[in-house]
Amino acid sequence: MAMVTTLFFVWGFMTVLNDILIPHLKAIFTLSYAGAMFVQFSFFVAYFLMALPSSKLINAVGYKMSMVIGLLTMGAGALLFVPAGGLPSYPLFLVALFVLASGMTILQVSSNPYVAVLGPSEGASSRLNLAQAFNSVGTMLAPLIGGALILTSGLRTASSVKLPYLVFSGILFLLAVVVWLFKLPVLSAIERGGDQATGKSLTLTSALHVRHLMLGAGAIFLYCGAEVSIGSFLISFLTQPQFGALTQQNAAHFVSLYWTGTMIGRFGGAAVLSRIAPNKALASCSIVASILVWVTIASTGHVAMWAIILVGLFNSIMFPTIFGLAIDGLGPLTSRGSGILIMAILGSALVPVTQGVLADHIGIHHAFILPAFCYLYVAFYGLRGYRHRDV
Repeated sequence: MAMVTTLFFVWGFMTVLNDILIPHLKAIFTLSYAGAMFVQFSFFVAYFLMALPSSKLINAVGYKMSMVIGLLTMGAGALLFVPAGGLPSYPLFLVALFVLASGMTILQVSSNPYVAVLGPSEGASSRLNLAQAFNSVGTMLAPLIGGALILTSGLRTASSVKLPYLVFSGILFLLAVVVWLFKLPVLSAIERGGDQATGKSLTLTSALHVRHLMLGAGAIFLYCGAEVSIGSFLISFLTQPQFGALTQQNAAHFVSLYWTGTMIGRFGGAAVLSRIAPNKALASCSIVASILVWVTIASTGHVAMWAIILVGLFNSIMFPTIFGLAIDGLGPLTSRGSGILIMAILGSALVPVTQGVLADHIGIHHAFILPAFCYLYVAFYGLRGYRHRDV
């Protein structure tokens, strides 16, 4: 559990660095809001394209070797930032982000279900929340470290990303070696690839007919889209005169607060979910998150600023809880189901771009209407969609 939660920290850190890259690359390459959001599109579209190949990889080489391959791929993607910053080339930055996220996809498809079944099924959501809490430690630190290394005045050039990402690539390669040497237990509940009683192969089609899994994929799509979109726009939002008038580097500290709220909520959620039904906690948090976004839309100044930052606290339990509810009872279909859910992280690619288009047309303030509606669907999943009923 300790070894695998280290991986959660790593991909949380690398993911939220995008929130720092977006305003940095937007200024360097003179991009529109929608154009800058292609940072998130290139990153998270990899989840959609690579999730099913990742689940096949797991079936072929097992969970441990998949984690190693994921880390090596992430290291290669981070290394590509060096030539991208040297040229400089926005398209090459996008390619580097895609490769980095491809490795992260393999890591997530293998690590999330591994943690979920690493103990009694009734504790799956609690264990995932604990692991995701360490993911949030990474998301909290990334804006602070990334802001200091990338947004520091005097280094507003594409080449300022080269050294940080070169260091990150070395760390990722080293961690791959550590995981390879580490003895992880084989979990029979998810390692087998078929129904042992009937001898039938359990295919992707089998998973697609599980109602609570597919509705959960919709919840992952919209939740991830809302969370990432808010984080992506925070620096641009908080530098506006009517909402904070902060410098980009100071705004990065508030992005860290947004993700710190998520971390605090996950550490608390790991304990709370052992006492409260996960679906009820999910519905409550998503309703409050939606209300907070509406408050941001309807206000200005510190009220709008703190309302949107506070959303991070209520985001906390959503991903691991949706994930735990959606793969509950899948048994040998777990790797397939996990692949589908990781594919649904495509929402993190499409929702920010859509919000970027809205921001270009109706302003960054009112564009937050999109994540406000996303959270309402998540509330539906917590109230009704999680129930088991095959279609």
